[in-house]
Amino acid sequence: MSDTTVESAAPLEPQAKRVVYCGVCTLPPEYCEFGGTTKKCKDWLETAAKDLYQALYSEEAVAATLSTLSVEAQAKAEKDSAKKAAKAAKAEQAEAEKKATSKIILKRVERTKRKHVIVVSGLEAFGLDLKKVAKEMGKKFACGSSVTKAPGGGEEIVVQGDLSDEIEEWLVEKYKDIPEDNIEQVEDKKKKKEGAAAQF
Repeated sequence: MSDTTVESAAPLEPQAKRVVYCGVCTLPPEYCEFGGTTKKCKDWLETAAKDLYQALYSEEAVAATLSTLSVEAQAKAEKDSAKKAAKAAKAEQAEAEKKATSKIILKRVERTKRKHVIVVSGLEAFGLDLKKVAKEMGKKFACGSSVTKAPGGGEEIVVQGDLSDEIEEWLVEKYKDIPEDNIEQVEDKKKKKEGAAAQF
């Protein structure tokens, strides 16, 4: 027998590739231009991953990309990017306008003579997750809180107890993007049956 030892080369395990995803549109940065929020994505990438930003958006990288295109394709690419930027700016302005005009309505509904519930509607216009907000309200105010379907479509939060003032203060304090002027309190009393009173 020979004393030669055969070293078996262990196969190298494949290494996982680290992929960076945009914090704005959640796409990989190479595809942010297709997301519609290119300007915000560029700003985020510049602060979060400077080396990747340099690889994608530096003058040399843009010039190298454009040099492979024909003159007509370059003109079309510039025109498309200008269109996308204008569309994104218009959408951003429309969203800001919608937030400014949206109202959150805190409706106090009488269930019985002494029992009340507060119906909170209009939160979805500010991009809030209603189930999460309802759970936070239940914990904060130690009461029952649930998301229900509104009669006119959409969803609303029903909070047990007469807490309209406290809810208004909490919403303004917790969610800074909701202006205090956009919260409105409404009283809604159930009408007593007139027929029942006429029988006596």
